[in-house]
Parts: sequence; C-alpha cells; structure tokens
Amino acid sequence: MIKTEDLRRAVADALKYIRKHKDVIDAEVFASWNDLITIRLNYTSDIPCNGVHEPKSIQSYGLGILATFKKGSKIEVGFGSVTNDLTKEGVLDALMKAKRNRVYDPDFKALPDPIDKPSLKNYHDNSVMKISEKDTVDLGWKALDGSLKALNNRGHKKSIIIGGDVTILRERMAIKTTKGIDDFDETTSLTANITAMIENKNVKGTGWSMGTHLAAFKPEAAGREAAESAMKTIGGRKIGSGKHNVIFGNQPLTDIASNVLIPSLDLSSVNASNTPFLGMLGQEIASRNLNIYDDGSIKGETGSRKITCEGVPTGRTDLIKNGTLIGFLADNYFARKFKSNLYNPIPRNGFRYSTNGRDYKNKAGISPTNVVIEGNNGTTRDNLLKQVDNGVYIGRIWYTYAINGLAMGDFTSTIIADSFSIKDGKISSPLKPNTIRINTNIKHILNNIIGITKKKRSTLVWGSGEVVIAPEIAVSNVQLDNIAGFLG
Repeated sequence: MIKTEDLRRAVADALKYIRKHKDVIDAEVFASWNDLITIRLNYTSDIPCNGVHEPKSIQSYGLGILATFKKGSKIEVGFGSVTNDLTKEGVLDALMKAKRNRVYDPDFKALPDPIDKPSLKNYHDNSVMKISEKDTVDLGWKALDGSLKALNNRGHKKSIIIGGDVTILRERMAIKTTKGIDDFDETTSLTANITAMIENKNVKGTGWSMGTHLAAFKPEAAGREAAESAMKTIGGRKIGSGKHNVIFGNQPLTDIASNVLIPSLDLSSVNASNTPFLGMLGQEIASRNLNIYDDGSIKGETGSRKITCEGVPTGRTDLIKNGTLIGFLADNYFARKFKSNLYNPIPRNGFRYSTNGRDYKNKAGISPTNVVIEGNNGTTRDNLLKQVDNGVYIGRIWYTYAINGLAMGDFTSTIIADSFSIKDGKISSPLKPNTIRINTNIKHILNNIIGITKKKRSTLVWGSGEVVIAPEIAVSNVQLDNIAGFLG
C-alpha cells in the first residue's frame, strides 16, 4: 500500500525536477494508488459450489505528467506516465514520453487555475483502508446469507441461483502544478449488487447497497432485497405491445440516465455534436417539474470526492432547472474552450477514471459524480400510482443503449425483473421477465413526465462510475414491445 505522504512527496519532487527543463512552460503532475477488491457470489442450490469466491484485488500506482512545451511561436501539449515508479528516474521517463507525444492543439488554452477551497475533508473511512482479508470475505457471506434466509423462510430451498458481487474501492491521489494547485485526496467506497433467481419459477430479483464507511454498509440488506423482489414476481405475465403509462423505479431511471441522458449533458458530447440538446442551452427541454444537477461534494455519497483529478474542488453543477437546460458537465479543457460572455462553465468534473479508480495513466476527461434528479412538486409512490391509474411499473432494466446515435435521443432497453402491471392505481400482477423491451426517445421521457416522487435512492448501475440519486418518475405513452411471444 502506497501512503498519501509518498504520493505528495513524489509529485513535489517531480515538479521541482521538471521546472529545470527550460522548454517546459507549465506542468501538472498526478500520482495515484488504487485498490479494487471484488468478492464474487456464485451460489447454486442444486450444484456443489463455494457460494462466495476468494477476493480478487487489483492494485496499481504510478505517476502521470501533462506538460506544455515551447516550439517556436506555438505551444504543444504532451502527456506521459510511468507505472510502479515514483523515483526521479520514473519522472524522467514520464517526462520524455510527454515530450515524444506532444502535439499542437489550438483548443488547449491552459492548465487549471486554483479557484476555491474544497468543502469535503477527512471523509473517507480508515477502517476500509485497513480492512482485513477475513472481514472482506465476511461481507460476501453477509450478502449471501441475506438472500438465503429470506428465500428459505418462504420455503424456497431448491432451484436457487444467487450471484453478484461486493466491491471495495480504496483510492489515494496527489496533484501539484506550476499554476499553484497542490492537493491530495483519499476515498473509500463499498457497493453490493446482488441477483437472486428461482429457476423453476422463472423469476429474478435484484438488490443493492452502497456506502463510504464500513460500519454503515449493509450487504445483507442487498441480498435480502434481491430475494424478496424475486419472490414478488412469481407467476409473471406478459403484456401487449403499445404505448403505456409507465413508472420508472430507481434502477431503471438510473440506467437510462447513465447510458443516455448524462452522456448527452457534457461538453465533450457538445463538442462532437453528439447530443440531442445541441444548441439548446437556455431552452426548455423537459417538464418544468424537473431539476437535475451534479454534485461531487455531497457528504456521505459514494460518488463524492474532495477534489477532481485536475485539483479543482468538487461542487454543484446545475444541468436542468425547472425544465430548462442551463449547464453541462465540464473539465478544464472544454470549460476553457466553451467559455464565452454568455456561458462560463466551471470544471467540476475533470477525472481520470478507469475500471479500478483514479488512474494516473489517463489524462483527465469529463465524468459525473453524484447526479441528483428531483421534482419541484415531489409526491409519494402511492400518489404516483393513482396518477398513472393503469400502466406498468418498471423496477429493473438492462442493456440500455442509444440507437441511431446519441444525438438522435432514441434508445432501447429490456425489462428483466422487479416489474408489475398497474391497475386502478395499485400494483397488480408481476410481469414475466425478459419479454418486454422499451423503445422510446429521451426527449419523450423528459417532456411527458406525469409526476416525480419526493423520496430518492442512491443508485449505481453496472459499468457506470457515477451515482444517481434517483426518485421514481411516471411518464405517459412510453412504447413497450413484447419481444418473446414465441416462448409461450
């Protein structure tokens, strides 16, 4: 394990060395250490199994340098990195790579300037940083026990499959630049995503739990939720194709947001003309009841960080307010490129994420943190059901992706679990999993909102780095298509 002090010393020494090179105008030195621990669940009641696999850990550390160089009257930009080496020799290696890779980029303006002080301090959990192998494995057993107890108590002991994982992410980073940024960050997060299947009933349920501190993390609750949601959907039925009034639960709303909406609300998509909201800043694009913002400084949320990977304090970026598009997610590069007299984006979302955390091998790009979706007139789920009257409650989807390109706004997704018919304003019969596909457009979703619950839940979907603090949202006339009528 690399200490934060080691990272801070490394970036300071590196910058001191880089300053001696006369062809370097400015430089940003970033060093990080990450550890991603995965405890995989694979329980099968009818086949001998281990239930919980031994933890797998992916650790990495190193240093990256982004520098600007003089070349005649032009400024060139280069990036280089080195793995498992924080020495002077490693710094020289990274700097030489940056020199070899340098290019002229007319859109690059400057490295970030210090702007304000971070609001988060000492928000990580030392007990997660020091967690033992035994305590790590115990988290997996707690999740599995939560599912099995719930299923066994209802008489389900055979034809059971329980899968998913518990993950622990530990991050340390330090950054120092010639522009005056000098800071560090330490982050801990824990997540449990569990799936419970009762094969002879052809049902599947899901549950999840998230946290930043070990004492408050409850993987057993995620396991229990998965089992209970599976049992609720026994005897599922199919529905006919057509337009339906729909309530999107926390997970479906998060899946749609992470795969379609949020990527459409960052400046890199604007730069590529790859957003359905191109040229619509300041215009009404959604129901006036809808607000969406990103905030990486919310205490206790899994997506929170003290600073970005560019050394800028995290904070709030409003995206949609009262249905009007008022901002985009930005890093330093695109914030400076799109700055004008009418729009001055603040780079609160410059991160270097990879599959195992903040990655010194990457240049900063735009990444969301905690995306909050809420309504001006929040209501209860019961009132939302009454407003829909007759329709469909969608509790779990997967394989959500934009079709015809992100700019068109069209997307599709498959309903896989935790879903029900709504009749006379109440939850009715469960839906048969994997028989219904959503085919609609993100603009239709935004502009046909019936209601939004006041209650929200922090939600993370597979493959996404951000947390969506999601309500349940009712939308009218959503196209649903039956895709498995041949299965009988």
